[in-house]
Amino acid sequence: MRMTGAQALIKMLEIEGTEVIFGYPGAANAPIYDALSRSRKIRHILPRSEQAAAHEASGYALMSGKVGVCMSTSGPGATNLVTGIANAYADSVPMVALTGQVATGMIGRDVFQEVDITGATAPFCKHSYLVKDASLLPQIIKDAFYIASTGRKGPVLIDIPIDVSTAEFEFVDPQPVSIRGYKPTVKGHNLQVRKVREALSASKKPLIIAGGGVGGAKKILSEFSSKYSIPVVTTLMGINHTAVCGGLLLGMIGTHGKGVANRAVRECDLLIVLGARLGDRAYTAVHSQKLDAVIVHIDIDPAEIGKNVGTHIPVVGDVGGILKQIMRQEIDCDLDMNRAWAESLVSQKGGREYKTCADTVNPKLAISVLSQLTYGEAVVATEVGQNQIWAANHYDISCGGSFVTSGGLGTMGFGLPAAIGAKVAAPHKTVVAIEGDGSFQMSLSELATIKQWDIPVKIMLFNNQRLGMVRELQRTGYRSNYFAVHLDGSPDFVKLAGAYGIEARRVSSNDELEDAIKKLLEGDKPYLLEVMVGCDEGTL
Repeated sequence: MRMTGAQALIKMLEIEGTEVIFGYPGAANAPIYDALSRSRKIRHILPRSEQAAAHEASGYALMSGKVGVCMSTSGPGATNLVTGIANAYADSVPMVALTGQVATGMIGRDVFQEVDITGATAPFCKHSYLVKDASLLPQIIKDAFYIASTGRKGPVLIDIPIDVSTAEFEFVDPQPVSIRGYKPTVKGHNLQVRKVREALSASKKPLIIAGGGVGGAKKILSEFSSKYSIPVVTTLMGINHTAVCGGLLLGMIGTHGKGVANRAVRECDLLIVLGARLGDRAYTAVHSQKLDAVIVHIDIDPAEIGKNVGTHIPVVGDVGGILKQIMRQEIDCDLDMNRAWAESLVSQKGGREYKTCADTVNPKLAISVLSQLTYGEAVVATEVGQNQIWAANHYDISCGGSFVTSGGLGTMGFGLPAAIGAKVAAPHKTVVAIEGDGSFQMSLSELATIKQWDIPVKIMLFNNQRLGMVRELQRTGYRSNYFAVHLDGSPDFVKLAGAYGIEARRVSSNDELEDAIKKLLEGDKPYLLEVMVGCDEGTL
């Protein structure tokens, strides 16, 4: 069957199971949009910026487990995707980014809206393609989806010149994927797995650090930790995978983590790191680890093993598969000793106390009330900053809940579009965007996307009229020399939401919280709750 490159692209996206594209049209990708308009299988959602499109694709992918797809035109449209692509790379989110490009004969001449987007994104893409032959598109699409969704997941970019989109060719079904040099290791090496068993048998104070790379293996993680009575701490990205760990869960480690979690890292004699790079925020807790502890690092990406923390037993492969390998044979470990260690840590967790203020809300209490009223079953998508840490430490995710955040790159402006993508992926779930007044203003135009496409995202907006995390840093590290952190000139957010036809309310006392959050969660419609917070409120 003869078809154009654009038609072949849409056909292959349908074959790969694409349900939605978050994209922005322009001249260079107009042929693709023309073909997309005729698809009965793919929904298109128009955001208000290309960066939001990429974040929405990330939110969709994180919630659905499928590859998220975003699209832009050439030049500035493509460069606007860059932050979202880098964010997906840092957090291992499967994504295919489609960009229009000037005609092949014009490439390299600095013509209108031309940019080398494959070169620009090379440091933070798993792979990229500049398509110069339309007949290659079917195989490229198939390969791109495979690369994005296997091994350590991540973004793949496909740059399509306009003349490639319009060129006709005889469509031929692509061959099975076989990419030279790309064979992700899934099964753990038997010798290394045996060393893990031996280390676990010898340990008296084992501890698991769960990172984002646990992925779909959270039930196996729960089975493993429960079987051997091993307490679990998490990185920021690992929070989403640990709801099933129950009483063995101690909380998040690192700069903004729980005291008992960091203490456990310092005192353990065996540290089992699962799918975590242990970046600087988590690194501090692990770096203080005493030198005689054995460190096991399990990760599907060999480049991450030992990169930040010295490793005694490296194991390359899929976390879930390797945990199964470890459990296939009996391990002669002292379960009574492990239980005593775990119980001593759990007993140190303590309760939560929330201070009260006369004319502002305690944000940690607000997150806690949200957690109680949603039974921990909501999808929480956070921005970056103090609001992110408040949510990480005070929203208790149950087995039905999810935590969507930008952990690796720390991208302000991520939360609201990610919440939109998550809600599109799971329309039956309650999705709450946790926002700060600084980060919200980087993506507030997505209120129009919510309204146009009837996406009922709930928004909890913390307003302290400051860039709170930077101000906290200036207070603790720069002798309270506050500079460039005041958000004077911000709009009335309640009126702003009303201008978009979205109901909103403002609260400024703890006494108002429960009724206000009940109203926020009420019904299947978008709602914005502005929560006034004191400017001196910190993360810890």
